[in-house]
Amino acid sequence: TFAMPELASGLIYYVVFLFSTTLHEASHAWAALQGGDPTAYHGGQVTLDPIPHIRREPVGMVVLPLLGVIASGWPIGFASAPFDPEWALRHPRRAALMALAGPASNFLLVVLAGLFLHLGLAHGVFQAPESVSFDHIVEAADPDSMWRAGGFLLSVFFSLNLLLGLFNLLPFPPLDGAGVPPLFLHDAGAHKYQEFVLTHRGLGLIGIIVAWQLIDKLYHPVWLAAVNLIHLAVHYG
Repeated sequence: TFAMPELASGLIYYVVFLFSTTLHEASHAWAALQGGDPTAYHGGQVTLDPIPHIRREPVGMVVLPLLGVIASGWPIGFASAPFDPEWALRHPRRAALMALAGPASNFLLVVLAGLFLHLGLAHGVFQAPESVSFDHIVEAADPDSMWRAGGFLLSVFFSLNLLLGLFNLLPFPPLDGAGVPPLFLHDAGAHKYQEFVLTHRGLGLIGIIVAWQLIDKLYHPVWLAAVNLIHLAVHYG
C-alpha cells in the first residue's frame, strides 16, 4: 500500500508529464504545418489542449501513466503526432525540423524551470539543499511557505523535461532523434536516409530497448551538470 504523499507526488508527476507531452506533440504538429504538412493540424494536434492528444493516444497518455503512478509512483507513457510519410520523403530536412521540435520544447521547459529555480535562489526564496534529487533541486527558505510546493513543482518540471528531451533525442527509431540526421546530410544522403527510416519501422522495438539502456547511463551525469548550473555557489557530485 502506498502512502498518500507518494501517490500525491506521483499524480503531480503525471500532470507535469501530461502538459510536457502535450507541448512536445503540439510542437511537432506546429513545425510540420510550418513545413507544409497539415496532417497533424487537421487532426487537431496544433494545440496545448491535451484532449486531442489524449484522443489519439489514450493508452499512452492516460492509461499507462496512471497505472505507473499507482504501481510505482512514476508515470510511463507515450504519445505521437501524425504526419504524411510522402511529405517526409520529399522534404527530409523539413521532417527533421519537425522531429527536432518536440525535444526542443522539452528543453525550453528545462531552461524556464531552471531560470525560475535560479532566480528563487538569488532572491532568497529557495536555498541549496544538503543533497539534490529528481524532485528536490532546491528547498524553500521558509519550509512552511507555499514555496515548498513551488520548489517541488519546478524541480519536477526541470528533471522530467530533461529526461523527456534527452530520451527522445537519442538517434534510434522510433525516437525523434532518428529523424534529425537529414539536417546534416547532403541532398541525396538525406533522401536515402529518410527512405530507410520510413521503410524499416520494425526497428522501433530494438531502438527503444537500446535507448532505455543508454538513457540509464546518460541521464544522471547530464542532470547533475545541469543542476550545478542552477547552484552556481554550490557543487553537487
